[in-house]
Amino acid sequence: MRIGITGHQYLDDPQGWDWVKEQIDDLLTKLPGPTTGISCLAVGADSLFAELVLQHRGSLEAVLPFQEYELELQLDDRNKYLELLARASAMTVIGTMRSKQQSYLEAGKRVVDIAELLLAVWNKAPAKGPGGTADIVEYALRERRDVVCLDPIGRLVTISGTATLVRSVLE
Repeated sequence: MRIGITGHQYLDDPQGWDWVKEQIDDLLTKLPGPTTGISCLAVGADSLFAELVLQHRGSLEAVLPFQEYELELQLDDRNKYLELLARASAMTVIGTMRSKQQSYLEAGKRVVDIAELLLAVWNKAPAKGPGGTADIVEYALRERRDVVCLDPIGRLVTISGTATLVRSVLE
């Protein structure tokens, strides 16, 4: 199954990441393999998901918003990003659009376009800028993609779309 990720880079309550990790791990354990994770490898949800896909012996495809994306990251985050990128089996670079924000939006849309299922780590808040989690979830739903949303604040898992396979393993 080809699973894309979108989600927050930071959480107000960092302990929320433990819950998110448990939920992603549980989903990857229950879904039939092989799994391909599709990620922009951003800090937070994207990199956590990528690490878990690899731990579950899945393959990783990176969708980068532009060349030298790593220069946008802090040193520790950059090192993790480069490690994950080195382990990716495929890489797509969107390229700089009118703005970096537009490139982020286009990268997120590409993740949706090539995935069968979108996993969203999202507190249901509006996007803070173009290409934010809310924008990508909205695009996925408009494109009739199945979305599993992990709300790290309410600790809720919701499923949108038909997602018959996902519903059968999660319910």
